[in-house]
Amino acid sequence: MEAVIFDLDGVLVDSERIWDEVRRAVVAEHGGTWREEATRALQGMSTPEWARYLVEELGARLSPPEIATLVVKRMAARYAAEPPLIPGAVEVVRQVSARWPVAIASSSPVILIKGFLDVTGLPVGAAVSSEQVGAGKPAPDVYLRAAELLGVAPAECAAVEDTTNGLRSALAAGMAVYAVPNPHFPPDPEVLKQATAVVKKITDLPGALESSPDA
Repeated sequence: MEAVIFDLDGVLVDSERIWDEVRRAVVAEHGGTWREEATRALQGMSTPEWARYLVEELGARLSPPEIATLVVKRMAARYAAEPPLIPGAVEVVRQVSARWPVAIASSSPVILIKGFLDVTGLPVGAAVSSEQVGAGKPAPDVYLRAAELLGVAPAECAAVEDTTNGLRSALAAGMAVYAVPNPHFPPDPEVLKQATAVVKKITDLPGALESSPDA
């Protein structure tokens, strides 16, 4: 293992529920109808992908660029005071970065990733949003790009993920996957079985990484 790549939403910031609340509200306000499967379907999508989904699948009466701008603006407002950091997450990234290069591979827009990094000052070697690559999770693109920017082969990277689509993305990239299951949106058990290790909370991650035979 030569590098560790972190997801952001649900791993370092407790934002999955905020994304869900904001998207639901915007869809309802603009004539759409939320569907039960939408929450899980949207997890991991890039900004252009989820914007099209809200319009084409859920019926919001805005253009995809308009709805993306509105949702991201509201998310930025929720982040304005400070990102909803998961307890211990920032300290974990600092601890891990003392031994390995680290990166962030997230489906969040660049503006929210930047806001997180500005507040925390974390020593991140690369930060990639899925809106900057070909496709969002579960496609492997965002993880492959993060590994490329670190100068490390994907097979030599560990990825830290919490949701089904995130786990699938990292697995498709050929990385060792450390799962921190999201308690609000638990990942598919069959996908979770493919993880290298499963930890209950982010503060358990350093120990799991250190005990890896490839560490």
